Amino acid sequence: MSARTKARKRALDVLYGSELRGLPLDGLLDGAIDEAAAPRDYTRFLVRGVVEHQPRLDAALEQHSVGWSLARMPAVDRNLLRIGCFEVLLVDDVPNEVAISEAVHLAGELSTDESPAFVNGLLARIAELKPSPTRDR
Repeated sequence: MSARTKARKRALDVLYGSELRGLPLDGLLDGAIDEAAAPRDYTRFLVRGVVEHQPRLDAALEQHSVGWSLARMPAVDRNLLRIGCFEVLLVDDVPNEVAISEAVHLAGELSTDESPAFVNGLLARIAELKPSPTRDR
């Protein structure tokens, strides 16, 4: 398993655990990441990025998720989609295909039987509609 794959899994653990317990990430983030066996830097980057950009990420997910509000999604899927959406929209050094593939893989391991296809379709749609530098000119 690659270092970034481990970091994504740990970021999902931190985000999911925080949501499940209803705890704010602010004070818990560093402690939760420091306990991680996964690479700390990328885990921290992902969690902080999702927290900082959550309104934008949630808006994109809601806009492109046909028939499913964020509240209706399983908590694992919701947080996994936030990580994937963050990487697709805001992380330039991760190809969209890699971000989507990693999210689909984690959905297959950790969520429902339907989740991999749902995660794949939603993130692929967001990547397809993502503004690109050449499109903006």
